[in-house]
Amino acid sequence: MSADRPWRILVVDDEPEVRAVTRLVLGGFELDGRRLEIVEAGSGAEAKAILARDSRFELLIVDVVMETDSAGLDLVRFVREELKNRFVRIVLRTGHPGQAPERRILREYEINDYKEKTELTSTKLESVVITALRGYRDMTIIEAAREGLEKVIAASAHVHSQHRSHEFASAVLSQLAALVGLQRGALYCTLPRDDENGSAPIQIAAATGQFAPLVSKLVDHHVPEPLLHSLRIARKEKRHVFADDHYVLHFVAHNDSESLLIVGESARLSALDLHLVKVFCTNVAIAFDNLHLHQDLMNSQLEMICLLAGAAETRSRETANHVKRVGLLAEFLAREYGLDEQSAEQLRYAAPLHDVGKIAVPDYVLNKPGPHTAEEAVIMRRHAEQGARLLEQSNMPLIRLAAEIARSHHENWDGTGYPSGLAGDRIPIGGRITALADVMDALGSQRCYKEAWSKEDILAYIQEQRGKKFEPRLVDLLVTKWDFVDAMRRMLPD
Repeated sequence: MSADRPWRILVVDDEPEVRAVTRLVLGGFELDGRRLEIVEAGSGAEAKAILARDSRFELLIVDVVMETDSAGLDLVRFVREELKNRFVRIVLRTGHPGQAPERRILREYEINDYKEKTELTSTKLESVVITALRGYRDMTIIEAAREGLEKVIAASAHVHSQHRSHEFASAVLSQLAALVGLQRGALYCTLPRDDENGSAPIQIAAATGQFAPLVSKLVDHHVPEPLLHSLRIARKEKRHVFADDHYVLHFVAHNDSESLLIVGESARLSALDLHLVKVFCTNVAIAFDNLHLHQDLMNSQLEMICLLAGAAETRSRETANHVKRVGLLAEFLAREYGLDEQSAEQLRYAAPLHDVGKIAVPDYVLNKPGPHTAEEAVIMRRHAEQGARLLEQSNMPLIRLAAEIARSHHENWDGTGYPSGLAGDRIPIGGRITALADVMDALGSQRCYKEAWSKEDILAYIQEQRGKKFEPRLVDLLVTKWDFVDAMRRMLPD
């Protein structure tokens, strides 16, 4: 609600003299620096038509008996039940109290006051209006706060769901815009580490609105001086800075990394908006800290994956780049297949562990230069189950995904694979994708038991195994992107 908009009152009465006196009494009325705008209606029907066109009134002063004995009461029901307006204050006044007893009316109708016309002197009428308008003001403040806090909760939940720095920054900017509006735009910056005197240049990491073209540029060269002044204060004193037409929010993560959110040339925040922004900032600070905790957890998981995959590679005399390529190929195929960004990224890190069970395979079998005997083949095939059992002891989702891949990456689309003889969609998608990525890369690499195949032979074999070893849709995706995938493999040679 605009602070300079007048209070709007609808006076409904079939007596022109009563409407004229009401307008005269309230002519110089003012509350909270806002004057009155009085609109008149001579009947309940006319009032309904006015309200149907424009219901933005804070107060209705309504006569009970007009074109019918219950016209005023019918208008009350129209406002509350048909227009669903619970906020506008309604004062009934009557010259026939016997026709509409006060106790019954107050019980049966959602009105805020009930007066006889004879008792409404100029002073009492003004008192009734003041009380009603203050009630409306307080109700709308409470409602605005409720809606604002709901927005904060929804915005905070969206911010908390982001697990990458650039996504986090974009989420903060977009949700802040939804809360209080950003007239020009906003900037998100991460402060340089080891900058004790606070003089290192600051680069813009994310931006919205007119600031959007400034991403990756330096703040000092592109941000207006008033914003820079507030930024320097926020940076030096490590606190939020709220100016009349902009504000700078300062965040510190658990690892002492700092960032600034600069909202430029915004409308002056109301007291409620300022409160909502501060509540939101508290949640953002928590989310920012959780983001770094999540990244630390991911780094720990990846370190474990590298150690485990490295151990398997060393024993099987395969290069470290083979498992890295399998991870990259799996991620690429997952995206092409239509998996979401998070699932594709998880495959990149989980797929390299597909052969970790080879740690338990004896050297004479694992590194045999020629074909395996039937007995050796049985021993070799155990690595799928052994790898799964090793990994599924973890509670970390990424490692458990790797366990699923380890168990299923030798299953065949037609059901002839091992260890469980799964077929078609019963094979987990991670296993299906990793199987194709692993075979493609392994065939193109030299092993103790074979030379590297040409890309023409690899392509022919994969197409021949379409619908047998590999899912047809995955093969088609790979063939369509064959040159790109082959080039990507060659970026990480053995």
